[in-house]
Amino acid sequence: MAFQKGINAWCFPKETSVQEMFRQASAHGYQGVELNLDEGDAPFHLEMTEQELKGLADEAREVGLELPSVSTALLWKYPLTHNEEAIREQGIRVVEKMIEAASIFGSRTVLVVPGLVTAEVSYDTAYERAREALQRLAKKAEQHQVYIGVENVWNKFLLSPLEMARLIDEVDSPWVGAYFDVGNVLQFGFPEQWIRILGKRIQAIHVKDFKTTTGNITGFVPLLAGDIPWNRVVEALREIGYDGYIIPEISPYSQLPEQLIAHSSQALDAIFQT
Repeated sequence: MAFQKGINAWCFPKETSVQEMFRQASAHGYQGVELNLDEGDAPFHLEMTEQELKGLADEAREVGLELPSVSTALLWKYPLTHNEEAIREQGIRVVEKMIEAASIFGSRTVLVVPGLVTAEVSYDTAYERAREALQRLAKKAEQHQVYIGVENVWNKFLLSPLEMARLIDEVDSPWVGAYFDVGNVLQFGFPEQWIRILGKRIQAIHVKDFKTTTGNITGFVPLLAGDIPWNRVVEALREIGYDGYIIPEISPYSQLPEQLIAHSSQALDAIFQT
């Protein structure tokens, strides 16, 4: 199966510089790095200028890497479905900054957590707010020719592939699709079924493994250490004709962290038989 091999910046220890991330990614055979937008003095943050963003892209290119997509954890802090309008609007601004940065980077996709269902935000309310936010953001995405990928996460929301497909279809924009995380569904379903149902809506893929016997957030493990049926995942991806980036999103090793980068590259090659 032909695919492009990327790595998410969260796979590296927090103190790792962007330059060191790029060096390790290039050394271990990756074609791209997915950077994560943050606040404060992070190496990729909300207040960066166009020139500074171009500088990041230039540094990646110097070592032969692309910046294929942009991610963030800020939409957990500023959910697009929050009851407070000011918080929802900050979430919108986060995604708009991601789209602008992606355009400068030459990225294809931005990852968007569509919202959170909570005791205070009902499921139906979250659905309507998420759809409205995505329809609004689709215009920005089209303007910059960048895809929005709605990710399946542990947010008590979009708990089936039929529902995620319905939301994407109701947004009704060619610039809004799915950012499918293989590991995130195993506790609740079967990744190969999600892949087939979402089909061509899938714009990008995250991978991690998961041990179902653990059954909680600590069950996420490195590739090939869990229960993901990788042969069925690969078969489903072949069926839908996916040939984009496959990007591990795994917590770094506490010791010898570069070994995770090396092991993940080797595991991707073995799983997808490149």
